[in-house]
Amino acid sequence: MEKKEWFASWFDTPFYHLLYNHRDETEAQSFIHKLVDTMGLPQGSSVLDLACGKGRHSRTLHSLGMDVLGTDLSPQSIAFANESSKKGLHFEVHDMREPLTGHSFRAVFNLFTSFGYFDSPDDNLRVIKAVSEMLKPEGLFVIDFLNAERVRDTLIHSEDILRGQITFKIRRDIFEGKVIKRIEFTDQGQQYQFQEQVQLLYLDDFKRLLKADFNILHTFGDYGLKAFHSSQSPRLILIAQKK
Repeated sequence: MEKKEWFASWFDTPFYHLLYNHRDETEAQSFIHKLVDTMGLPQGSSVLDLACGKGRHSRTLHSLGMDVLGTDLSPQSIAFANESSKKGLHFEVHDMREPLTGHSFRAVFNLFTSFGYFDSPDDNLRVIKAVSEMLKPEGLFVIDFLNAERVRDTLIHSEDILRGQITFKIRRDIFEGKVIKRIEFTDQGQQYQFQEQVQLLYLDDFKRLLKADFNILHTFGDYGLKAFHSSQSPRLILIAQKK
């Protein structure tokens, strides 16, 4: 039997959403507003929210007048997101490594470190190529990723996080160029163990991945779109244009 990739199992549990339910909606909305302004996207633009989760960024994009399709590998997340579907806001289950047929977008958004999950580095390039295929000429691609240098230098190796009645025991390590996060907890007497892993991709790595199909227009370091500084910035946010 083919082994299920870690994100296909963990992301489709209610525990994943419980652990990350602290995300700041106001900050997320402000971030999207700033991005759309910087990109100069007119109302009615067809955009893709790639790895959309439960659709929080998709809903904000739609509120700004975008025609939005959100895709994610998790059927549970898409089922939740579809509860808010309406004209100009739709969701479907999809693997980001493959292009969507029958669609052409003005912009593709890949937000909140939704890249670099795969065991094979070749899959990163597959995502880039798929995005390029789905974009209109001179379309825009946004990647919101962690700042690998800062994560490497400031990694918190162990912490306990309380969410409701569940204490999540988090252990982090860097191994073979990836941040490995081990998550253990007990719920109703049942013990659970999950793992997250994301490749530590630096700005130069993204430059290599993007160079064949994209020109990088902007490089930001946080959700306020301040300049990127490799040793200090919490995020690495790129806006690239299809060649």
